[in-house]
Order: sequence, then structure tokens, then C-alpha cells
Amino acid sequence: MPPEKPIIVVGGGLAGCEAAWQLLIRGRSVVIYEMKPEAFSPAHKSPHLAELVCSNSLRSNMQGNAAGLLKAEMRLMNSLIIEAADRTAVPAGKALAVDRARFSMYVEEKLLSQERLTIIRKELQDIPNDHLVIVATGPLTSHAMAKSIAELTGSDYLYFYDAISPIIEGDSIDHTKVFRASRYDEGEGDYLNCPMERAEYERFWQALMEGDKVPLKPFEELKFFSGCLPIEVLALSGKHTLAYGPMKPVGLLDPKTGKQPYAAVQLRQEDEGGRLFNMVGFQTKLTWPEQRRILRTIPGLENAEFARYGSIHRNTFINSPALLRESLQLRTKDNIFFAGQITGAEGYIESSAIGLVAGLSVESYLCGRVMTPLPATTAIGAMLHYITHADQKKFQPMNINFGIFPPLTEKAPKKERGRHYAERSLQALGDWKEKTGY
Repeated sequence: MPPEKPIIVVGGGLAGCEAAWQLLIRGRSVVIYEMKPEAFSPAHKSPHLAELVCSNSLRSNMQGNAAGLLKAEMRLMNSLIIEAADRTAVPAGKALAVDRARFSMYVEEKLLSQERLTIIRKELQDIPNDHLVIVATGPLTSHAMAKSIAELTGSDYLYFYDAISPIIEGDSIDHTKVFRASRYDEGEGDYLNCPMERAEYERFWQALMEGDKVPLKPFEELKFFSGCLPIEVLALSGKHTLAYGPMKPVGLLDPKTGKQPYAAVQLRQEDEGGRLFNMVGFQTKLTWPEQRRILRTIPGLENAEFARYGSIHRNTFINSPALLRESLQLRTKDNIFFAGQITGAEGYIESSAIGLVAGLSVESYLCGRVMTPLPATTAIGAMLHYITHADQKKFQPMNINFGIFPPLTEKAPKKERGRHYAERSLQALGDWKEKTGY
């Protein structure tokens, strides 16, 4: 592509703004198409760029936490989003929370200070073919743009509804209480099974019925599909419905008793190393504290640590592992890049980090080279590796967590692991920056 043409960024959310910033500070011309205030998604109210919709909290600011480490790395990468958050922070203990209005205004004013930026405030309904384009339209992509993306990628690779089950850290499972088996198979199977006697199951059902649920946001209108009903919705239809549904024990024999349990929760291995396990069929609208409390009543999960909590919400995302290279370019079109939550990077900071990578990838492309991917041992690199290398058949959005990092080479006490991950990550990022010049 001719370098004199401006790069088009579709979407003025956090990812789009971060991608634009990385290009602007490197002397590139950028056009941001932002449909507000001409048109608003059901969630947005402010006409400004980088609007935080649901929360002012950007989660932990501590480097020993995966989310905090991601922020530390982005500071080292001259991230506009993190700079804005630090400058507009409000007291929140160990978390980074911001004044939402000031945050949005800071990002917009900093971008507008760049002479090479143009903001066109109208809805772009088609993806241009004659420019370099970064698509950063977010989880509530407009109908017209979603149609354009579907035509570009194939409709089978674009999803509009997100039903997510919790993911458990493997080393927090009590393996003395669970057994490995697949239904009807002899020998070792593919699932870990948490067996429950009738009394245990009924206590679990009662806790589900009484548990606090996340209230619908004003812009949400959930229409549950029969194939992915929340467990608490299933539980409403009868005390024993779950035991005939996602918790059915049919074809499973507990080796400790030689009998079929009354109910069983199946855990499916999510990664090659067995460090993450998905709770099969456990999509839920329970609040996060209630998920911790109630799901820890399941035998074997009493001390469960959650790499990701379950949820069900409206979300637009592409099957990134099938569609994108590590450069975030479409495999089929060199001039189209994707960034942000639409790639499956769940969360404000995660989507901003992928926006940062998209900006650097476009810059590398304009320089006639492919960007060397950030090491998977870094938080940014781990997110990038996940969205471009996860299993295409069961790909779902993911927050940053240490479960998607390569495991530590040396054993460390659990309380010290975060520090070890951070030390390794920041060293790897420093080496990468020195090697690549970024």
C-alpha cells in the first residue's frame, strides 16, 4: 500500500484510539471513523472517544497480578490509554479506577493535538479496499459494519452472542476428589469429573436458586438460546433439571465407589499443559463473588481459582485463530487488520493492548517488514498468542490471566508466582524492545 495514504481506523473506542496513537507518534497520518454522535450503540451515551461504558475500574494495578502486569508493560510501550488512566485516576486501593469523563476527554484531546489525525464522525458501513484499515469496532459493532465484516470474513466466523463458562486453574483442583473419564469409555478419558451425591447436588441447586445474579444493563436484551441457557435458568425449571442436563452423570463411573454418581460436573482441559479447565455447560449470570462461593461447593473445587468467570452477554467477535495472523492481519487480505474486543480480547485493558499491537503491526507493514511478535512470556504477547492460536473450534473471548502464559520453568510458591511471572515478562519485553527498536 502507498505509504502516503492515511491509515483508516474504524472505531474510536479504547483499541482504536490506542492503535491510532501508536501510528501518530511515528509520524503516520490516521483517519478515525467514529459513528458517535451521528449514531450511538445501545450502550454508549457520550459523544467523545474512548468512552468507558460499564465501569470506571480497570482492575488491579499490582504487577504480581496479570491485569496489573499488562498495564506495566503498556506503560513501557508508551500507551496513551494507560497514560490517560494514570492521569485521571481516582482512589481505588490496589485497583486502577478513573474519572470516566476526564479519562475520555484526556484521550480525545491528546489525539487531537496530533496534526496528522483526522476524525470523521459518521458511521462507516463498509470496509474500504484501497487503504490500510484497522477494524476496532468493539463488542457492539453496528449492524451495517457487522454485515460488512461477515461478507469479508465469512459469516460462519462472526459471532454475536457470548455464552462463557468459568475456567478453573488446574493446580487449584483437588485431584483426590475428582476422576478422569469420558462417558462410557474405559480407561483414562478426556474430562475431569466432579462427582456429587444427591444431598450435595440439592444443596448446590438451592444455592443457585438463591445466588445473586448480574442485573441486565439498560442496553442488554438477552434472548437465551436453548443450547446455551444459564445454569440458573435451567435450575428454575425444576430441582433435578441440571442432573439431566449439563450435570448428567450418565456413562460415568466413580472409581472410588464403582457406581454412577447422582450428578457430575465435567471439566474440559483448555490447554496442552493442563493448566486450565473449562466447566462444561456452566455459562451463568451469577455475580463473580457468587460464582466463587457457589461453585466452590462442588467436590474438588473447594479451593478453585478462576482464570475466567462465566458470563452471558451480547458480544460481537470474530474467530481470530481462524482468520488472523499474529500480525493481526486477515489471512486473506494484507491491508485489513483487526484490533480490540472484536478479536476476542475481553476487557478494556486487554482490548487496548491489542490495539497497541495493531498499530505497531501496521507501522511494520508500512516499513516493508512483518513485526516480530512480542514474546508469549509477556502479558501483551500472551494475549496476542491466545487470540491467534487458540482452538478454532471452541474459541471464546478471554481476559488476561497467568493461565495463558507459558508455565514458569522453575517451581515457585503460589503466593510468589505472580512476581516470578512479572520478572520474566518485563525482562522479555525489555529484550524485545531492544531487539526491535520499539
